[in-house]
Amino acid sequence: MQGKICVITGANTGIGKAAARALAELGARIVMICRDRVKGERALSEIDAAAAKAGRNGGADLYIADLSSQADVRAVARDVLAAHPRIDVLVNNAGVALERRELTVDGIERTFAVNYLAYFMLGNLLLPGLRAAGRARVINVSSDAHRRGKLDLGNLQRERDYSNYSMYADTKLHDLMFTYALARRLAGTEITVNALHPGLVATEIWRQVPVLDFLSRWLTLSPEKGARTTVYLAASPDVEAVTGKYFVKCKPATTTALSHDVSLQDRLWATSVALTGVGAEIET
Repeated sequence: MQGKICVITGANTGIGKAAARALAELGARIVMICRDRVKGERALSEIDAAAAKAGRNGGADLYIADLSSQADVRAVARDVLAAHPRIDVLVNNAGVALERRELTVDGIERTFAVNYLAYFMLGNLLLPGLRAAGRARVINVSSDAHRRGKLDLGNLQRERDYSNYSMYADTKLHDLMFTYALARRLAGTEITVNALHPGLVATEIWRQVPVLDFLSRWLTLSPEKGARTTVYLAASPDVEAVTGKYFVKCKPATTTALSHDVSLQDRLWATSVALTGVGAEIET
């Protein structure tokens, strides 16, 4: 990974920070996209120190963006590409699970905006950098929660029946469908696109979901263990040419029939283009 540029969202805490640290220790330069500047700067210092201790020249750069805001997503993508015209790895990792339904500045349900639309936007907006790298990898952090997810284009943002876990599960299904759809669109290139389930990990994401917050404290993986599959997909030569797959514990795994429905994938893609204004230029 020496000298490779790895963009990681939500790299200031949890799985994202653990993955960033591990990849920096392998020599990668980490481009952190974080919402909280204080936590981001603290994590940046930890990642720089870990890289130095490992004798690597990697380290990290910090970019601040609220991934629920489409203007912020566009701006951070422009800034990252200006500084790093070649991107070897994009890890879409940031996520939320909100107790109450909230709307963003764009009028989008916030969990849907952060957990899915930001993935979709960055996956498209950073494509010039990924193409410039030649061999590049896009990694989307999904979840086995996708098995409880639904795709109802008439109720895509849970306008009628919101619950935090249901909305979260839906977005993890959407992330998988985006993974498969983007992999199809990039077939024949040297850019791979894969998704993963990190396991139920003790992170801050569950702080507004009491049951899962309790479980995450007592019955779950550490962020370091939860990050292992992300690091594997980013760094391992074993998956250099593997694309359009879902991994659990560093092994390919099956997903629901719904996630593989190509017609629904394309309808979700078209809806996402309409909501964001990006992605229309990639043909099926």
